Amino acid sequence: MAELHDLTALEQGKAIRAGEVSPTELAEHYLDRVDRHNDTLGAFITVTPEIARKQAADAESEALAARRDDGRRPLSPLHGVPVPVKDLNFVAGVRCTLGSQAYADHVPDVDDHVAAKLRAAGTVLLGKTNTPEFGLPCYTENRLAPPARTPWDLERSAGGSSGGAAAAVAGGLAPLAQGSDGGGSIRIPASVCGLFGIKPSRGRVSAGPVQHDVSGLSGSGPIARTVADAAALLDVLAGPMPGDPYSAPPLPRGESFSSYVGRDPGTLRVVGLPQPPVPGVGLHPDCRAAYDGAAELLRGLGHQVDEVELPVDDAILHAFTRVWGVMATVYPVAPEQEELLMPLTRHLRAEGGKVSGPDFAASLYAFRALGQLIADALLSSYDVVLTPTLARPPAFVGSAGLRNDGDPAAEFAGLAGYTPFTPIFNATGQPAVNVPLHWTEEGLPIGVMFGGRYGDEATLISLSAQLESARPWAGRRPAIW
Repeated sequence: MAELHDLTALEQGKAIRAGEVSPTELAEHYLDRVDRHNDTLGAFITVTPEIARKQAADAESEALAARRDDGRRPLSPLHGVPVPVKDLNFVAGVRCTLGSQAYADHVPDVDDHVAAKLRAAGTVLLGKTNTPEFGLPCYTENRLAPPARTPWDLERSAGGSSGGAAAAVAGGLAPLAQGSDGGGSIRIPASVCGLFGIKPSRGRVSAGPVQHDVSGLSGSGPIARTVADAAALLDVLAGPMPGDPYSAPPLPRGESFSSYVGRDPGTLRVVGLPQPPVPGVGLHPDCRAAYDGAAELLRGLGHQVDEVELPVDDAILHAFTRVWGVMATVYPVAPEQEELLMPLTRHLRAEGGKVSGPDFAASLYAFRALGQLIADALLSSYDVVLTPTLARPPAFVGSAGLRNDGDPAAEFAGLAGYTPFTPIFNATGQPAVNVPLHWTEEGLPIGVMFGGRYGDEATLISLSAQLESARPWAGRRPAIW
């Protein structure tokens, strides 16, 4: 017999509107699963049962009132559905640690816009999901909570920096989750946890009102088991807010991201870039197999797929390294608390402090130049870019994987060998998605990535839904499920 967490988020929302499931029942179901599995998966830093129960009760009352009004009072498709928030994002009155011991007692008094929009849509806050310190590395390990692990192999990391969000969704501790992505932080965890994730276009989802990203690298987006669930959450999160420095082009009047799910994308021109754009980085055979399988599936669906090898250049890597170091310094830490920071954080903050204003500006110009190059050289002739999401399979937790506390400089340099593809779309501001189309013989998920024109999440959603229909993935279940 199916359990509540077997339902998709949209199925849960539909059942709530019909009175077949109560938000309170759903919240209790997930709180119980969090209680039983969070120590293993490392999905949450902070669980908020009191808030979840209060919001679920309110959602239940509103759903009852809507049914009495015979549908004249519309509810969000995700009304009453639990959606956790990443612990880099503020929820008023709820501890936000930023993954750092230095912020272990930090309680903001304002909502980020993403939290306010989730509340307005009637979603239920289970808690704050695990993240590495300040969201800096592509694994989720800190000094506050157990490491986030992919439920497909508990020896391996759930990725980062939205690793807790992905572990929660993949392990059935939440139906979907909000994440954020400054260098791959939605797509990396989605890949290693077998999920669908969207990094929206720059400015699609507001980072305000407090934590605007001056670099333009980062933005919030959905992590979900299905394309339809992710599109529904993007509909909730998207939209400009006063004070936003960027604003993505709006959808045509009357359209939503959800309306593109199931819509024929037409015959698309796809350019494949299988070779890592970082010097000295190779592509693991499993990641190559995932890429090749996706290209074959695309051709079988009638799309044109050409393969291009771009010149390997480390200029963007150097620019990203400079900007990443500067952005590591934006969270204030008192000198006497510096020792609380992780070795990698201290290293990046030290390096960021050495970057001059002209060097920082030149790095941002390099990002804009890359965006122009891709627009002119590739997306003038092609609709979509296909790459592997990662260059290697899911990494192991701790020192056996990506982490190297003894030599954080070597650690950061090595991260580019794991995730050479994802930062490209942060630099350019283009939307990009991870699609979980491949599993290894050992049962590890390996994602592929599609990037689109700036502002064109719609094509990526239509294409991803077509691929999901052709090769469904949501029925796969890890052992912990």
